[in-house]
This record gives sequence, structure tokens and C-alpha cells, in this order.
Amino acid sequence: MSQQKQLEEYQDVLAQCVRCGVCQAHCPVYRETGREGSVARGKIVLAASVLAGEVELDERLREEISLCLLCGSCVAKCPNQVPTDAIVGALRRRITTEQGLSSLGKKVASLTGSKSLLKTLIRGADLLSPLLFKKIPESSGLRLRFSPDILKDRSLPPLPDRTLFDRVPEFLQGRPDKPVVGIFAGCALTYLYPQVGELLVRLPHLLGYSVFFPKAQGCCGMPAFSSGNGDLIDKLAKNNIQAFAEKKISLLLTACASCHGMLSVHYAEKSGNPFGVEVVDIHQFLVENGLVGQLEALPRQANPTQVTYHDPCHLRNAGITRAPRDLLKALPQAEYVEMEDAGLCCGLGGTFTATHPELSRSIGAKKQRGLAESGTALVASGCPGCILQLQNIIDHAALPMRAVHTLELISQALGADADPDHAV
Repeated sequence: MSQQKQLEEYQDVLAQCVRCGVCQAHCPVYRETGREGSVARGKIVLAASVLAGEVELDERLREEISLCLLCGSCVAKCPNQVPTDAIVGALRRRITTEQGLSSLGKKVASLTGSKSLLKTLIRGADLLSPLLFKKIPESSGLRLRFSPDILKDRSLPPLPDRTLFDRVPEFLQGRPDKPVVGIFAGCALTYLYPQVGELLVRLPHLLGYSVFFPKAQGCCGMPAFSSGNGDLIDKLAKNNIQAFAEKKISLLLTACASCHGMLSVHYAEKSGNPFGVEVVDIHQFLVENGLVGQLEALPRQANPTQVTYHDPCHLRNAGITRAPRDLLKALPQAEYVEMEDAGLCCGLGGTFTATHPELSRSIGAKKQRGLAESGTALVASGCPGCILQLQNIIDHAALPMRAVHTLELISQALGADADPDHAV
């Protein structure tokens, strides 16, 4: 059963757009292009015209529909909450169904059938290696996001020795008075940042929870959603739902904003919540479990490191902005500094960075001023995709700072370092 709605199922919703133009001020793409087709209300008009048979799925329409990061900023600010991101996703799936894969889609299909992609380009290095992606399944979102052309001149993290699946067991028993929580890691935390993924598993366990991390789980499907590959979305969703059905869990934890958005919003388009439990961001979970107080009770360190925060679009638009800041402000080894335009999109946007690399870089470059003026040594975020993009911006601007996940700083404060024998 498909988790995604067809375009026709949004017919009534399309009429709720009153063309007020509020979306213009919040669309990262429109701010760069100034094109009406780039902004939400323009895409709503195009979708309605397609349903009415007034326009064809020609090259111009396909280009306009591709100009969307699926960040959801327009939805969050829309007075009528018109789900433009879901409508764009449905329109992209219709294009793929009727016309087949785009040129990028053909490259994606080629890459996903290969066991060798690329390793890492650090600070403009030009030596490529297939080692990294040999460990990544063909359905992984990482294979959808990057191609050789996209990786050129991009900063990427060093190649990890082991994936997250190699680092942690499927199940960790907690205290008998605590329920079992499920852990959805996603591609980036499994393969690019497994040290962060391990913290996603270990920290709830340190708080006493039993942890279920099924190794049958895979990509959340956000890159497939971005590229209009409905069949792959359904395949991945079915696999992930089945993986977590193997054990009764009380909630499903994520530490990736994109995964949180996909699992909590787009998986639920047709059938409600298919997991049967709430999908919870790790920041919210830690705050609700009293970690802010525990961090504040720790001895304050002399000469704290200044740190700022970047809001990932899919967390910001879900209203998850305070929890990560409360945690960062409570850190004994850090001094929090609010960054100007902290909620400005970084420009990655699933496969957007592949379809529109120059525009992606231009949108990302808008973050440079806020990062530089913060004067901090670290910028934390709750999305590995944003961290990847932020570090690339930092490196190209030669800024004296580093992008990290908030979990890394929390673990450092607790002295946990993903040590299963260390108790909070």
C-alpha cells in the first residue's frame, strides 16, 4: 500500500491557497530567483492547471516544479496551512510515472546499481575513492543525493572505519521501569556520521531506556521523495515499518531533521501514523527526560567554548526550536551565542543540491554572514545533512569554526562518549 497521495487527492486542498503571497518572504528559492513559479502559490497554480488539463508536463513546468527544496517553510507560514511540499512531491511523482526518470533520475538509477561511488573530498582534494559507498546499500539516500559531479570541490567527513550497524547491537536492555524506544538513524548517521548515530542509541540507554535499533531499517526515503521516485518511497516505507514492528516500542527517536520530517509527515499522508507511535526528535526527548537540569548541575568549566545553533528546516517548521537551544545553553563547557538568521535554509534540500548545484550553493552562501558574525568556534545542528552543508560553507569561506551535531556536545559534557558502561 502506498504511503503517498496522488495529485488528484489534493484537489480540494489546492483551492485553499488564496494567493496572499506570504510564502514569498519565506521561500529560499524565490529569494534567489524572484520567479513566481519558484514560490508556493505559483506551484499551487501549476498543480491546479495540471489537474484541470490546462497545461502539459512539459520541460518548463518540470523545471519550475524542480525549483523547490521541500523545506516546508511555506507550509509553516501559510495562513491556511496548504501542504505545498506534499503537493510538489505528488506532482513530481506524476511526472516520473508519466514520463519516466529525468536525466538526473537516470544517473541516480545508474549509481544505485553500482557498488562504487565516491569516498571523500576534504578541503578541495581531488583524490576520489569508492570505499565509502561500498558499504552503503543501493537504496540509501546518500546514493540519491550525490554524484561525482556534485562531490567535486565539496567538503565531506573522513571515511569512518565502521558503520553504525557495526558499532551497536540491535537491542540494549534498560531498567525494568522504563519502556523500549525505537531508534531510526537514517543514512547519514549510519554511514557518514556513525559516531553521532551511536550517541543516538547510547544516550537514551544511559537514561535507563531499553533501546531497539533494528538493522533491517534503511533510508527514510526523503531523497526519493525529492526526486519523485514513488515506487522507491513505498519500498523503503514498507521495509522500515516492518523493521520496527518486530518489537513493541513506546516511541520512535530520530536525530536527523530530514528523517523526522519524512517519518512524521510524509509517511502519514494517507494512513496516519503507520508506526503506531509518535516520532520524536532526540532534543525533545532529552529535554522531556530532564537532561537540561542534569547538565546545569554539572560544574561550569573555565573558558567555555562559544557555540551557536543552526535550525534545520524540518525541525524549525515542526516547531522544534527551543529544545536544542535549552540543551546547548545548559552545557557546562560551552557558552551559547544566538546566530543571526539561524533559521535560514542551508540549501541542501535532498536531491536539490544535485539538480541545482549552483542555486544550492547560492542559498547556502547566505548562511556565511551569520556564521562569521557569531564569532563562535562551533555551530551545532540537529541534522547531518545541514552539518555536511554548513561545514562545506565554512571550509569554502575559510571560517575558523566547525559544524557538529548537538549530541556530540551533550556527550562531551556528560563524559559519556558513547560508553555503554558509563551511566548518567
